[in-house]
Amino acid sequence: MAFVPNGLARAAVRFKPAAFAGTFVALMMASLIVAACGILLETGLRASVPPARYAGAPVVAAADQEVHFVTGSGESRSESSTPLPDRARLDASLVAKAASAPGARAAVADVTFPVRSGGKDVTAHGWGSTAFTGEKLSAGRAPHPGEVALATPGAAVGDRVTLTTADGPRDFRVSGTVKPAQGGPATAWFADSEAVRVSGHPGRIDAVAVLPKPGVSDATLKSQVAHAIGGKAEVHTGDDRGAAESSALAYAKEMLTALGGSFGGIAALTAVFTAAGTVALSVGQRAREYALLRAIGTTPRQIRRTIATETLLVAPLAGAVGVLPGIALATWWFGQLKEKGAIPEAVDLSLSPLPLAAAIGVAVLTALGAGFMAARRPSRIKPGQALSEASVERVRLGWIRTPLGVAAAVGGVALSGIAASTSGDDAANAALGVVMLFMLAVALLGPLVARACAALFGLPLRGADASGFLAAANSRTNARRLASAITPIVLAMAFSSVLVFMHTSEDRVAADQQREGITADHIVTSDTGLAPGALAEARGTDGVTSAVGLLKTSVLVPVGSGGDRWLQSASTQGVTGTAADLAKVQDLSVETGTLTLGRGEIAVDAALARSAHVKTGDRLALHLPDGTKASPRIVATYGRGLGLSQVTLPAADLTRHVTSAFSTELWARGGSARDLSGLGTLKDRDGYATAQSLDRELNAWANTTMAAVLGGFAAVAAVNTLVMTVLDRRRELGTLRLIGSTRRQVLRMIRWEALIVAVAGIVIGSAIALATLVPMMNGLTGESPYIPPLVYGSFVAAILLLGLASTTIPARQALKSD
Repeated sequence: MAFVPNGLARAAVRFKPAAFAGTFVALMMASLIVAACGILLETGLRASVPPARYAGAPVVAAADQEVHFVTGSGESRSESSTPLPDRARLDASLVAKAASAPGARAAVADVTFPVRSGGKDVTAHGWGSTAFTGEKLSAGRAPHPGEVALATPGAAVGDRVTLTTADGPRDFRVSGTVKPAQGGPATAWFADSEAVRVSGHPGRIDAVAVLPKPGVSDATLKSQVAHAIGGKAEVHTGDDRGAAESSALAYAKEMLTALGGSFGGIAALTAVFTAAGTVALSVGQRAREYALLRAIGTTPRQIRRTIATETLLVAPLAGAVGVLPGIALATWWFGQLKEKGAIPEAVDLSLSPLPLAAAIGVAVLTALGAGFMAARRPSRIKPGQALSEASVERVRLGWIRTPLGVAAAVGGVALSGIAASTSGDDAANAALGVVMLFMLAVALLGPLVARACAALFGLPLRGADASGFLAAANSRTNARRLASAITPIVLAMAFSSVLVFMHTSEDRVAADQQREGITADHIVTSDTGLAPGALAEARGTDGVTSAVGLLKTSVLVPVGSGGDRWLQSASTQGVTGTAADLAKVQDLSVETGTLTLGRGEIAVDAALARSAHVKTGDRLALHLPDGTKASPRIVATYGRGLGLSQVTLPAADLTRHVTSAFSTELWARGGSARDLSGLGTLKDRDGYATAQSLDRELNAWANTTMAAVLGGFAAVAAVNTLVMTVLDRRRELGTLRLIGSTRRQVLRMIRWEALIVAVAGIVIGSAIALATLVPMMNGLTGESPYIPPLVYGSFVAAILLLGLASTTIPARQALKSD
């Protein structure tokens, strides 16, 4: 068999382990990245939460909590799913249809909505839901229309209470009381018909809970209910019922899938790419050994077999060692996301052998592929030619990699031009391809790039002392060795800069827009919603000249062009008040049209309008928070959507499509803070801007973490490569000492070479990052990228420090024997 381990390979690994140490580290890191991202991806695909509210209902029918967006047709047809910003609901008529299922004992309409009592938040349901939640009356009876049962401290049967619903305040008689749960929320139950009517979504319900007749299995009842409702809802059993309770799981699944899939794909390609380069370097460093083997009669097949066997001795172990820190990284990453509220507490990290086996397999295949590619030439050329090439680095570039590298460079330039000429998300998507193409070009054209860098950055050293002159000459002569060290540094600089500075650029633009767009003197906020009378009370306050209520949510807008279209979540504000009052508390910087707040009208951020390819006067096809389709007419576009809200429309067009119809913010001009403080949490302009910036904290953390993971891997790869190249030069360094060079001169030469490598990597990586960031930020924000000097300086300092340390330390070790 071709891969049976032979004595030569075993002897090489056994007696020269240092020659394989760099390969081992590179493959281990590649396995680590693949394992961590694979675990997150698998968790996103398998994530589930056990039912809580629906634990007592074996079968639950609920609306699909995702929008399925279809583009193209035929073979070009594609479908993407996007979680809804709010809950999708069902028509109440489905209760009777579900109850008609042969195995159904009862079907209960379930609704959950907020009400307010004396300034306190109360969660309301229909009394029928107690059939599967298990609450029991402690006094009184079940509510009839005009009555309510309460689980609140101090409630007594016969009391009259005023509850503020979506329709306004109403008086109810307390028909019964339920013992409040320890630490649980205050709860109210209405008659089922009244609960549906006052929920703010008349005729719509959250779900249908179906209870079985004796002896009917869950699977049978599920099939019967699905047939009875005719496909107008999704029917859930088991843990799937947990997904019907909240859209938080759908968001968590999407985020984990994107993190493990999209970022994981880029990270895995980067890891494989870098590990392959290290394997190729390791094989190339043993060119003298292969040349001698060829000279004594070893056949090309035996050379290839030896390299394959060495790989199979090292790669599986390296991959297996890498999955352990990969599991640790995935566990930490998952824990941080859960701590920040991005993942429900009930979701657990999925850990199966599949991503671990994939990580080990990737390490083995990467090593085999890179080893075979690197062994092609030393195994095929004549023995005499092999000995000569082992002594002097081959100057001629490969006839395969050179055309591919040129093509990648041309493609990067072309795609950069396309990104610069488009706008919005089209520009951002095109720009992401720029960094990949340029990175591929740098890797394929590495020796050519290295020679150019050595000529350019080594030019000042030619007239320097002996150490500088030798460093410049070595860099020019050994371009392939130099390229192996430059590539991972370029990778670390480019990817880390794009990920980090993309966020700093957006954050700065948003902060500027908030600072310029907020003209209100006072902003009152409430996470659970302000009382319906808060706006009228604010307007009646002494000194207040204008006030509006804002209902903050999101809508889904189709963006992109051609067959590459998708739904993008856009921040939205529903305005209660007049357009004139809104203009006094917010300066949206209207660019086209006139901002009005009529029913069926909408104003959108100009960048979002460009991404959606619409303009003033067009109708914008969108999905409201609960998934309902709408096509409001665009009356204006404005320029400060990133800092304020990307979509502005009347609150009346939103209230029936969100769980809570209460305004979440109140913006006022004039008046005193003391007079408005009783309405909610009061903020001034600076305080509100800070609070809004915290909403982007998760995105910033995610970008920074991804930059740290990817940049850290590339940095380790760079250090690994530099150490390998220095240790491989023991003979060269010893020769320099024999001809009279001092240890200080040799170490200074090594430092100059490290500086050439680091500076070249920094310059090329920064150029690639700029080529990506400029069109991307221009399309997303209309402005140039913002690069904080201290952050960029820390990147540069870290690379310089790593470069110097990873060459100087092994060089000292190599010179110890002199």
